[in-house]
Amino acid sequence: MCSFIAVAAVAQGGPLRVPQGAALPTADQILEKYVQTLGGKAALEKITSTASKGTFEIPAFGATGSAEMWEKAPNKTALKLDIPGFGLVLEGFNGTVAWSQDPQSGLREKTGAELAATKLDADFYKPLRLKQLYPKIAVKGKEKVGDKDMYVLTATPAEGSPETWYFDAATGLLAQMDLERESPQGKMAVQVFQEDYKEVDGIKIPHTVRQVTSAFTIIIKLQEVKHNVAVDETKFNKPVAQ
Repeated sequence: MCSFIAVAAVAQGGPLRVPQGAALPTADQILEKYVQTLGGKAALEKITSTASKGTFEIPAFGATGSAEMWEKAPNKTALKLDIPGFGLVLEGFNGTVAWSQDPQSGLREKTGAELAATKLDADFYKPLRLKQLYPKIAVKGKEKVGDKDMYVLTATPAEGSPETWYFDAATGLLAQMDLERESPQGKMAVQVFQEDYKEVDGIKIPHTVRQVTSAFTIIIKLQEVKHNVAVDETKFNKPVAQ
């Protein structure tokens, strides 16, 4: 985004099978299955940094371009989108200060709820720490989403709005999140779809991420993911205002 189930079928990526009329799996079981399916706690903890490259598309604006992302443990992130005809969109978080910069809004620092959400999303080992980051997690039920059965969980962080998570009942992977995030325009509902999971260095990573809001949809497709690479610290730090 988590503990483990020591059941052979689960360790091998088998689905959490719920007999007709049986109780739903617990939140702990679903989260443990998720970590195991991603690659397991040991494999996740071997990774300390990630550098990714790909493309993005904003269909409503007919915009496409390149995307680069950097992450570093324990909680540093940076993003660069290069939009032809518009310029660079940059975001970063160095563990303390969160910021964004683009040709339209200029350079600004994130505060309040926006900063809290950035801290939450930036946790490098988030899949392992979901129960710490979200003190209140509950299983709401099982729903059909498209042609897939999903276990639906609600999760409330220590600071911020509740979230709804959809875990694929067959694979155990996190497929969708319904969130609220602060923006310069106010609170915004966001649906995040994680698709096309591929294994990189023993870890499953979604290579297509769709973020859907009432204003627009952005689709990021990763073409290259490298782990444990050196990342320039300046990418995370807020630029000096010109």
